[in-house]
Amino acid sequence: MGGGQRIVVIGAGIVGTSCAFFLQRDGHRVTLVDPREPGTGTSFGNAGVISRGSVAPVVTPGLLRELPALLADPTSPLAIRWAYLPRLLPWLLRLALNARPARVEALAASIAALTERCDRAHDLVIQECGLGELVRTGGWLWVARSRATLLEASATNRRLWDRFGRRYEFLDAAGLRDLEPALAPDLVAGLLIGENRWVLDPCRYVQGIARGFFERGGRWLRAEAQGFAFEGPRIAAVATSAGLLPTDGVVLAAGAFSKRLAGVGGVSVPLDAERGYHVMLPHPATSLRRPVYSCEHGFVLAPLEGGLRLTGGVELASPWAAPDFRRIRRLVPLAQRLLPGLSGEILSEWQGCRPTLPDSLPVIGASPTTPNLWLAFGHQHIGLTLGPLTGRLIADLVAGRDPGFDLSPYRADRDWV
Repeated sequence: MGGGQRIVVIGAGIVGTSCAFFLQRDGHRVTLVDPREPGTGTSFGNAGVISRGSVAPVVTPGLLRELPALLADPTSPLAIRWAYLPRLLPWLLRLALNARPARVEALAASIAALTERCDRAHDLVIQECGLGELVRTGGWLWVARSRATLLEASATNRRLWDRFGRRYEFLDAAGLRDLEPALAPDLVAGLLIGENRWVLDPCRYVQGIARGFFERGGRWLRAEAQGFAFEGPRIAAVATSAGLLPTDGVVLAAGAFSKRLAGVGGVSVPLDAERGYHVMLPHPATSLRRPVYSCEHGFVLAPLEGGLRLTGGVELASPWAAPDFRRIRRLVPLAQRLLPGLSGEILSEWQGCRPTLPDSLPVIGASPTTPNLWLAFGHQHIGLTLGPLTGRLIADLVAGRDPGFDLSPYRADRDWV
């Protein structure tokens, strides 16, 4: 497809908005379709980390071994709504099969190939959309109350970081205090992943990319994408709650809600949702200088514009189930132990759905069945990290350009185990 075509991008999170931005940059006439404002869905609620250090799949052999204990602990990072289990079982089985050691190694290589390239795409949107004030350097920090706990919690990641050339640094109690004076004194071991950056407001970051897109003539249709109208094998229009939207091509980037529309486009994918939660807490008098991860309890405290964001864990449940904030609230006293000056006041609560495929890889590529449909979803915990890169890759594919590396691991018709 040449330039100047009409393209509809479904989904206005970090992935969809980035796709719209890069496609428009190539000269296409792009309409972004979402009933919600850009950045206000799942992209709103993450810890804000641009994580070049993310290389491990969602599930590893060690995590499988810990599963019974995690499910029994009300403060653990994992919860399941048991009524949803029958629907979830095929996905869980594939997830478990992908935790085989050889499979983890192969999947990690495919994740690393993406995160290795994420910074350049972020740099481009930061520069062209004027987002520098939102971005901070200084890495993110893992902390523990003993070196043994830190070593155990980071073992898989360190092995993969070593393999893929990601830099990290061990810290003792004095080193921790130099970086983060507000941390509790019983935290005596740390690990700094210095290459990671973070954004002070993930929603504003997405909205900044959207603003750059709108200022160059991009359009947002506040409507729900409901289906497609076909002429032969090609999509001729997107059926929306506001009517038919004629198009020359479609990019599906609706996150955890992409599965149904992918099916309408002839693509069956085993996509499900890892539901995530956060609470916002007031900054203490001496706050954190970078995101901090608790190895003991699996949560992150991230210093953002509106306060400290406490986020952590996964709830496996229907994407449409009502939120249950009890588990995230139980983490507040644990966060206060990590950061003694922290108030227990909760400023706000949030729940969203991470789109996850059982092999931990996103789908990025052309539809195998519909010639003018491109797919961009399934980024699990690293949607913010990979959003701009995915936008650049989709624009390359639409233009027929070589993306510079092998995208076959991310195709929609791959083997899932």
